[in-house]
This record gives sequence, C-alpha cells and structure tokens, in this order.
Amino acid sequence: MMTLDSMPGWVRVFAEHQPFTPVIEALRALLMGTPVGDSLVVALAWCAGLTVLGYLWAKRLHNRDPAR
Repeated sequence: MMTLDSMPGWVRVFAEHQPFTPVIEALRALLMGTPVGDSLVVALAWCAGLTVLGYLWAKRLHNRDPAR
C-alpha cells in the first residue's frame, strides 16, 4: 500500500486535498440524514472552483483565433 510519504510533492498535495472524499461524505450524510460537518462546505468549494476553472477554460477556447 502506498503512503503519502512515498509520493512526490505535487501528488501528495493533491492526494491530501482531493475532491472525491468530501463530496462522497457530504452526499452520504445528506442521504442518510446524519450530520454533515465541514465536508459539505469543502465539497461545495471544490464544485465552485472546478466550475469556475471549466468556465474560464471554455471561454478561452471559444475566444481563440479560428485560424489556429
């Protein structure tokens, strides 16, 4: 089993702060009616951040020179 200590720096940062666990924990808590804690805030922050990045990327691709 791979531990975080054996990962390169940039992979370790992503592994420690990846979006999947908070989203799954928030959905599980909401569906089961248990306390959500801070996982809902983290999940919403990830969703908002990824939405903004996707929008900016799509806007940049849409506005580029069509001759390329």
